[in-house]
Amino acid sequence: MNPTPSASESTTATVPTPVIAMGWMHTARFLTTAPQLHFLPPLDVPEIAFVGRSNAGKSTCINTLTQQKQLAFASKKPGRTQHINLFALGKQNVTDAVLTDLPGYGYAAVPKQDKIRWQQVMANYLVSRENLTGIVLLCDPRLGLTELDEILLDVIRPRVAAGLKFLVLLTKSDKLTRVEANKALSIVRLQAGGGEVKLFSALKKQGVDEVAQLLWQWAHPVVRTPKAEPGVTTAAPASDNPAPLALP
Repeated sequence: MNPTPSASESTTATVPTPVIAMGWMHTARFLTTAPQLHFLPPLDVPEIAFVGRSNAGKSTCINTLTQQKQLAFASKKPGRTQHINLFALGKQNVTDAVLTDLPGYGYAAVPKQDKIRWQQVMANYLVSRENLTGIVLLCDPRLGLTELDEILLDVIRPRVAAGLKFLVLLTKSDKLTRVEANKALSIVRLQAGGGEVKLFSALKKQGVDEVAQLLWQWAHPVVRTPKAEPGVTTAAPASDNPAPLALP
């Protein structure tokens, strides 16, 4: 939870309109892919990771948010995409944030040794990636949070407690009645351990604008500057506002 500004502080950032947030998401472009953590480039911009079971609709969610049909690879055979894929965000090719698409987990047809290897890779990423700012966990509300989802929650719990942003998206919500949707929200909120929970439907575009605004806020945190006393001029040092990282 972000601290409330004190009386001596003022905020200099505002919540973006849906148009601004969606326009920013639309700038998403492929950055790199990595089979292991040590192949990932070191970055100093906010990174937001998407995780979830292989059939939770993760690739579809990313493609819907970025308004690009084939940005994230949606395999016809769930569980076969086993690379970490990074997508850069930012206007005029200046990267101010990165989306990370982590391999789906839990698909039965994947060999056991591959499952174990990728569980270790994801756990290490979620625990050690220094610029990780937020995590979006995708969940099919008809199944609820599974045992593997609960394991993932245990892995990230310390970082969430330390301030890491966390959102559970209940995908495919168009398949639920209103009563079922409200019930699913109530149950997962109890399990989410401090994270936010929202309904999402790529088909009906439910929650798309809201999620885009939230991710924009994660990547552009409020900057708090001291209020100037009467007759006193204050200015933030130039180093407090570094230029965005330019990436190819």
